[in-house]
Amino acid sequence: MTPWEMAAVFAAGTGAGAVNAVVGSGTLITFPVLLAAGLPPVTATVSNGLGLVPGSITAAVGYREELRGQGRRVLLLGIGAVLGGLAGAVLLLTLPASAFERIVPVLVGLALVLVACQPWIARRVRRRRESGGPVRRDGGALLFTGLTLASVYGGYFSAAQGIIYVSLMGMLLDETLQRLNAVKNVLAAVVNTVAALLFVFFADFDWTAVVLIAAGSALGGLVGARTGRRFSPAVLRTLIVSVGTVALVHLVLR
Repeated sequence: MTPWEMAAVFAAGTGAGAVNAVVGSGTLITFPVLLAAGLPPVTATVSNGLGLVPGSITAAVGYREELRGQGRRVLLLGIGAVLGGLAGAVLLLTLPASAFERIVPVLVGLALVLVACQPWIARRVRRRRESGGPVRRDGGALLFTGLTLASVYGGYFSAAQGIIYVSLMGMLLDETLQRLNAVKNVLAAVVNTVAALLFVFFADFDWTAVVLIAAGSALGGLVGARTGRRFSPAVLRTLIVSVGTVALVHLVLR
């Protein structure tokens, strides 16, 4: 990498760490930058997954106050995150690169739709809560299954993984969005760590990219967790959709 490319990857890692802590979809920032730096799609995804682990951990630590009283829930859903993250990472390593290149645009497109629809999802959740529906403390088998499948997606390609988590929990649990966001950060950290352990031994990755994203995401995750409540959701959503659209166009035209 050139010095300018290294600076861009570090900056993307910082932005991704901050966005992941607050909303999710940070991969939509780092992934196109890695592609622009010349990394093949699979290598970029693996390097990105390894690099984002520190950011997901610092984000989870930053939301530790919101995690109080949710230990049992986090443990239960974390089991699904481990199983799903491992399955997704195995799929990434076993599917041929040509198949991955065809699948990625679909995944990015799905991620953008989820991000764009988040205000509508939030309104539906708010109306359900205001209607005085029954309290759901663990979400049951439906939530566990849904989050496990979302973790398969996260282990394969993590863009909008956090959005999916929050959407599922918001529809099936009666909790504030900040407390759901705290659980989301822990689940993302679990999936990223499980996938990273597999990638270290069985996948090709770029150490320079990993180190730059790791340093940036660790900083971004800490800053994002501390200041996330001050960010305008509209601004973050616009940024994610804009960067993701550029990535989608790039992937379709390559």
